[in-house]
Amino acid sequence: MTSVKEFCVDEPATADATGRGRFVFTDAYSVFDWGQMPDAIPHKGASLCTMGAFNFERLEDEGIATHYRGVVDPNGAGRSEDGSDDGDGDEPAVVPLDEATAPPTEMAIDLTQVPDLPYEGPNAGYDYDAFHEAGGDNYLVPLEVVFRNRVPVGSSLRRRAAPSDFGLDAIAGPDGEWPDEPVDLPEPVVEFSTKYEEQDRYLTRAEADRIAGAADVEALESLARDVNRVVTELAEAAGFVHEDGKIECLYADGELRVADVVGTFDENRFSYGGRGVSKEVVRQWYKANDPGWVEAVTEAKAAVDGREIDDWRELCEESPDPLPDAVVEAVSVMYAAGTNVYTGREWFDVPNIETALSAVDDR
Repeated sequence: MTSVKEFCVDEPATADATGRGRFVFTDAYSVFDWGQMPDAIPHKGASLCTMGAFNFERLEDEGIATHYRGVVDPNGAGRSEDGSDDGDGDEPAVVPLDEATAPPTEMAIDLTQVPDLPYEGPNAGYDYDAFHEAGGDNYLVPLEVVFRNRVPVGSSLRRRAAPSDFGLDAIAGPDGEWPDEPVDLPEPVVEFSTKYEEQDRYLTRAEADRIAGAADVEALESLARDVNRVVTELAEAAGFVHEDGKIECLYADGELRVADVVGTFDENRFSYGGRGVSKEVVRQWYKANDPGWVEAVTEAKAAVDGREIDDWRELCEESPDPLPDAVVEAVSVMYAAGTNVYTGREWFDVPNIETALSAVDDR
């Protein structure tokens, strides 16, 4: 299980062929790379599955290759993956999203190989040669490709670059710093970061090219820009601003395909009427209300440098507090109401998004 999704294998991938499997989206959540947090957010898993499927189907309409196969209808209607009509075969019934009779929590996907990434200690680092030797020409690319249309409050780009790096000198403060409000970028920015290392690490293009293996870094960037364009257009049509996001990719048969899940309130940051609609609202809650844990996480991540272990959580002496019930409810409704608006279908019986965001503001 990942921190928020369970992973089911129906047919394993091999060195020569992709397999078949499913993501099962849970209501768990993770912030600051902690892993599963102490409570759950109702509707969250179904919201992410529904938004992800909606975006994958729009990407496929645009000719963008993905690993998506459909969703599992919660009521069992549709055609099973083994070809039977009633879903009574070895694999559950899979349908396009618009044929689902309720918000789905399972997504059918193509599988690729995910080799181990050995950690060889602070001097040698991670052994990507071993990863690619095991993956051959059929593997999940060990990178996250990040795209940014805006620099919102909380964006890591504020720590790593100055407004002048993007020709935004006019909006910079006296010392060249970012202003307190979100800033639109003149052109989307694409960056690369690690995926399987214990701490996400932003990379130079040369580093990303080496870590990508047989996959071409230019093709990865082009694919990310195409995905960003589609998600941005879908967001605008629904009244959202698409601020930033990421993709992950598999490489199989000499082709890149978009993998994992795309364009959800966990993977991407959106705003609606000037207010954030994403997991960022939970991050900001912890920064404001559980700063001791947030500081302990930051210190543990720094302390692991130069050690033989790479899991910083072993060094973290504090654990996160659960969210108050009122915050859980407000965030739950935000996910569900946002999904309704984004997809143009009333999947969830919740207040409208304006009411939902007002409730988040009050928490």
